[in-house]
Amino acid sequence: MSETPQLPLLKRITPGSWTLLAWCAGTVLTFLVRLRLPGEGTAAVPPGVLIQRWDGLTTIGLAGLLTLAGARLLRRRPLAATTLLLTAAVVGTTPLGAGEIPLPQYLAVDLALYFVAAGRPRRTSLTAAGLALGVLAGYVSFRLAAGWAVGTSTELTVALTVPIAWLLGNSVHQSRTYADRVRAQTEAQAITTERLRIARELHDMVAHSIGIIALQAGAAKRVIDSQPTAARDALGTIETTGRETLAGLRRMLGALRQGEPAGPAPLDPGPGLADLDRLAATTTAAGVRVELRQLGEPHPLPPELDAAAYRIIQEAVTNVVKHAGTDSCTVTVEHRERELAVEVTDRGRGPGRRPDSGYGLLGMRERTALLHGDFTAGAHPDGGFRVTARLPIPALTGAR
Repeated sequence: MSETPQLPLLKRITPGSWTLLAWCAGTVLTFLVRLRLPGEGTAAVPPGVLIQRWDGLTTIGLAGLLTLAGARLLRRRPLAATTLLLTAAVVGTTPLGAGEIPLPQYLAVDLALYFVAAGRPRRTSLTAAGLALGVLAGYVSFRLAAGWAVGTSTELTVALTVPIAWLLGNSVHQSRTYADRVRAQTEAQAITTERLRIARELHDMVAHSIGIIALQAGAAKRVIDSQPTAARDALGTIETTGRETLAGLRRMLGALRQGEPAGPAPLDPGPGLADLDRLAATTTAAGVRVELRQLGEPHPLPPELDAAAYRIIQEAVTNVVKHAGTDSCTVTVEHRERELAVEVTDRGRGPGRRPDSGYGLLGMRERTALLHGDFTAGAHPDGGFRVTARLPIPALTGAR
């Protein structure tokens, strides 16, 4: 088994840890702006009682404990965690002597809101955003009611960060939802494609063999009394065909059992155009003579194209055996510069075959479409039936 790759360092940090780090960064910034830094005549913000009295520092510590508790609950109970973080923001603002909740005290709330919007249902994230805006409005309203100074402009700026954090988190949530939906559709399509692939292989492997067996069995039944030797030969062909089919099924099942869960099972590619002589001999022995015609200069083909061409010819010959009511057919394989063309024709007078009927024709169409080729099947102008497939050869293979 392949080892699961380790997540990057930043991905391993939990949302709660990020939230706690944001509170720590905001607290450090709160202290720095209340100190006279190099190059400043005075501190950017009056220090108030934050670094002058022990009770102010104790209140900051209490806000830190509330933030820690909220960070620990963020993954399991997001609304409770948001409430604790908002409480920490209010408590941490108390010793600052400010008329509003400053942005550094709200960084942890904004980051938590982002994670809630990214990972929770929209109703939960909207509730959390409503709590965040409600606390800001309540804080300003309380100070106005008490007749205290209020930094309305600064508080509006802080309030603007709430929808921004929610929108960013909601965008991530939508992207994840879309990616999950696409992944589910891709997996469903892959399962369907694999089922069709296995169905085609089973059909191509079994249908031809069963057709040959049925013809040989019928012939043996007719001559078993008058021509025992011919009947014995027919039974031998039935035995050989049956064993070969069973061996092919065992190989397929073995490949399916050993296939990796992450991808399609590597099915045995099976025979190719080099096995057409054997196919013709087997079908001829069953009573339908197959005339093979090779045109053009043969050149190496990709395994999937070689196998697909053989399966198309095999299925077309099987249809001749089963439906055409004739004793012969012609198979033409033409090697062109950029494509391989195959054609199977017969002059049979058997039951009509519609181009849109049967799993055999459907399988041939699917095989041709997978290789971006053209497939036609229909009545021949001079009588009988004709199947043609044009399979493009990849440029690299053609160049070789």
